[in-house]
Order: sequence, then structure tokens, then C-alpha cells
Amino acid sequence: MSQDVQTDTDGEPELMTLALDAWHRARGGRMVPFAGYEMPVQYEGIMAEHLWTRESAGLFDVSHMGQLIFTGEGVEAALEALMPADIAAAKPGHPVYSLLLAENGGILDDLMLTRRDDGSIYMVVNGACKWDDIAHFREFLPDEIEINYLDEQALLALQGPKAVDALARVIPGVEALVFMQGALFQWQGHDLWISRSGYTGEDGFEISVPAEAVTALADALTAQDEVKPIGLGARDSLRLEADLPLYGHDLDTETTPVSAALGFALKKRRREEGGFPGHERIMAERENGPILKRVGLIVEGRQPVREGAAVLDGEGSEVGKVTSGGFAPSVQKPIAMAYVPLSLAEPGTKITLAQRGKVHTAEVVKMPFVPHRYVRKGA
Repeated sequence: MSQDVQTDTDGEPELMTLALDAWHRARGGRMVPFAGYEMPVQYEGIMAEHLWTRESAGLFDVSHMGQLIFTGEGVEAALEALMPADIAAAKPGHPVYSLLLAENGGILDDLMLTRRDDGSIYMVVNGACKWDDIAHFREFLPDEIEINYLDEQALLALQGPKAVDALARVIPGVEALVFMQGALFQWQGHDLWISRSGYTGEDGFEISVPAEAVTALADALTAQDEVKPIGLGARDSLRLEADLPLYGHDLDTETTPVSAALGFALKKRRREEGGFPGHERIMAERENGPILKRVGLIVEGRQPVREGAAVLDGEGSEVGKVTSGGFAPSVQKPIAMAYVPLSLAEPGTKITLAQRGKVHTAEVVKMPFVPHRYVRKGA
């Protein structure tokens, strides 16, 4: 399961390449370092790719993320000792969003996990911290729990209102899935795990496919008129508009689920019974409120504020920080996520921001900035 990271002659880690590396380059993908890989940041341009995904269907290569399978007697309880998910109550084939927590209740990673019919747990973790996650699981899970890192699987995300039309032509039957539901499918002799999920706020699918078949699948999908390849730049602006925090930016080990406005990940039975790291602190924050809270901001004017901008109080002292920010193509305004004191967290509150010697005014707004368009049961 373990994988050694290669280094170059200067001792710097060498960037790994995706199975679709040549495919991206052949389509004009501009490659940049990200999470230890060379990945496409854009093809035609971030604005155009963002709007195409909102209007049609965008294909994202997210194979840098870690795909793991957990097996062994007591696997559900063992994982529940590390995160606040109610895994025992999760329906097989229905992905669950959860958080890997540090002893102090801070967030080590956010992730998706799915109980499968065979009793195993399939998990997708963030690419930038997957090796740390695996090491953490190795240290804290019982020896009888086996971890299998699926290093020969690629991961694609097809997102947008026309994603279902395009994918159903290639893999019939996927249209029967609803949001946060997954199943095994066969395509050209390969097993694919497909869930109706994603990280753009749009309807869409995530497809786990053997790396040996991913080029053929990407070709089949982009042969559909609705589908274009989309890079990391638009993935970031899409998730920001949709109120989807990014680990390492909006979430970190100093941030608790309550402060991050992710209380929905704290399932009722787990809140009551405890047994996950940081339970006492997290419950106290639920009762009394956190010191800082993640909020959405619309920035006045046309100039975006970026990660690291300071939130100032009336005396000009720094009391919070912007963690993500940029111009929102669908909103046509600069937007941001920031951590602010509770006294400044109510929608409608005016906020002063400072970055690179410039002062900006922003207003706290309810998130998401654009409505989610997930296809739910009965819709």
C-alpha cells in the first residue's frame, strides 16, 4: 500500500504525473504543480470553463485524490473512533461527507466515505494530505483493519446540468442514481464505481475507473457535445461559489467543524454518544458558539480579495482572515470566505478587509453564493 515519493538530484520531491497527463497536454491543458502532481489549471480559460460547467458539462481529472478501501472486522466502529460520521447507520451505496479529526477537534481532512454491500468502506480523501491521512489511519486503526490504497484507479468528475445526458449515453443506467448515491457499473469490460456527487454545486458524477481505461473513457465523454475538459482554476471558482470549503485553505488543524460551519457532519447519535476526537470541545462550541466562524462575503467594487487578507475591527485591529477569494463568474462580483468573530458573522454585517495596503468593504451574506442544483430523490 505504501508508496515512496521520488526526489530529484536537488532533494526536491519530483512531481508525479496523472494517467491522463498526455491527454491533457494534447488538448492544450496548461500544467501546474498541485498536490504533488502536474495538473491542468486551464484549457480555454478559467472564466469560459467555469461558465461552461454551470451551463453544460465539464470533465475534471481529480485522480490526485486518494482512493482507499477499508476492510476487517469492526471496521465501522474503528473509523467512527476517528470521525463524527454515523457509519453504522449509513445506507450501503450512499456516500457520506465526514471529517478526520485531530485530538483537539481540529480538522485533519474532509472526505467522502461509502459503505459497500460487501462490508468494505470506500473512501476518497484530499490529494494534498492523502499520505498524512494514510499514516494517521495506520497509527490509530486496529491492526485487524486493512487499508488498501487504490493507486491503479483514476478518478474523474463530470459536472453540470447536462452531465447526466452525456454520461447516460456512454454508460446507460447512471441516470437512475440520485444525489449522494453510488453503484458499480460495467464499461468495456471494466468495473467503474460511479456516484452522483461532486464539488461544484451542480448535478454531476464522480467516476472511479482503472487507470488503464481512463483515456478511453475521457475520450468517450468529451466526444459528447455537452462535455469539455475543465481545469483546476474553474474547479476552484465553482466550489467557492457553491460554499464548498477547500482543505488546507478554509479548513485546517486549527479549525473545528463548528467554526467551519460544517455542523451537518456531526451526526446526531455521535453528538450524543461521543467517542470521536475533540467531542467535548466541539459540543461546547455547539452550545456556546465558536470564537471564529466561516462566513461568505460579497466584496464591493470589482477588485477581488485573496486568501490571507485581514478582517479588521473598528479600531483597525486584525480579528479574522480571508481563506478563499476571487471573482465569481456566475455572480459577476468578487466573493470570499473568511473567518470572523461571531459579532461580525450575521448576514448583512459590513466587514472591512485589508490586503497589500488596500482597504476593501464587504458584506456578510448567506451561502451558497449560487443555488445548489443537486438531483435528489423525488425531484
